[in-house]
Amino acid sequence: MNSSAAKRLLDRLPKVRGELEENAPLDRETWFRAGGPADVLFRPADRDDLIEFIRKKPKDVPVTVIGYGSNLLVRDGGVAGVVVRMGKRMAEIEIDGEDVSAGAGAGDVAVSAAARDAGVAGLEFLSGIPGTIGGALRMNAGAYGREMKDIVVECKALDPAGALHKLKPADLGFEYRHCGLPEDWIFTSAVMRGTHDDKAKIAERMAEIRRQREESQPLRTRTGGSTFANPPGHKAWKLIDEAGLRGFKLGGAMVSEKHTNFLINTGDASAADIENLGEEIRRRVKAKSGVTLEWEIRRIGRPSSAEAR
Repeated sequence: MNSSAAKRLLDRLPKVRGELEENAPLDRETWFRAGGPADVLFRPADRDDLIEFIRKKPKDVPVTVIGYGSNLLVRDGGVAGVVVRMGKRMAEIEIDGEDVSAGAGAGDVAVSAAARDAGVAGLEFLSGIPGTIGGALRMNAGAYGREMKDIVVECKALDPAGALHKLKPADLGFEYRHCGLPEDWIFTSAVMRGTHDDKAKIAERMAEIRRQREESQPLRTRTGGSTFANPPGHKAWKLIDEAGLRGFKLGGAMVSEKHTNFLINTGDASAADIENLGEEIRRRVKAKSGVTLEWEIRRIGRPSSAEAR
């Protein structure tokens, strides 16, 4: 959207205590460092600021929520409407016995560290997921044998009208890398339950997770985490490797040599390069193994005007 059109959208939006930025680059908000701008980027001052905005905004203005952008691909044409960036102002963490409460903007790693420091076990796996609690809820994120559905006891979410709901696990429809809550609902917080354990033992388990990640994943690259969900009975990385795609390149995007279920922006990749590489992987894996890979990375936004032609 050009700046004059974005200005017209800004004029239609309610006043906020946080920040509204027009034509805001989103490549800086994602680990891939690729993609187009948001028509408007909203950084809420706190949960109440977000609630008031959702209640008062025009109903025809779409809203998209992002966190750290660690498992996100923004297409080159940018994102229509308002993109809400869940940040530090919605990242509170509190411990009450074995319950760990966190805002949707809290980092998964920070939550696991807070649990460790309080002697609460069971959340160690979050130290291997470099996103936010809101994103983890949205995709039932998991690693190292555990996932969100194993620890969530309650969460809060806004419906499209701005009403705040308290939800139990049964309301969330958790499945493998999937949450059944409608996409236009916005998670604001969660309560997760662990068990008491020795802090040193928890720290040891987290150190082992960190060691495994560093050994197996291309952590210091422009990547987006696991690209595809593991199909039933298969490992996505193994299917990709068996299709001969380790190190395969398309434009500025490449399949990681270290872990084939990770795609890398080698420096100048467009979002289209990355998405097209993913689709080529899906095509070749299907031809080789008969298995259809499903995207785990969240893809949002519009293609560029050049792609649309």
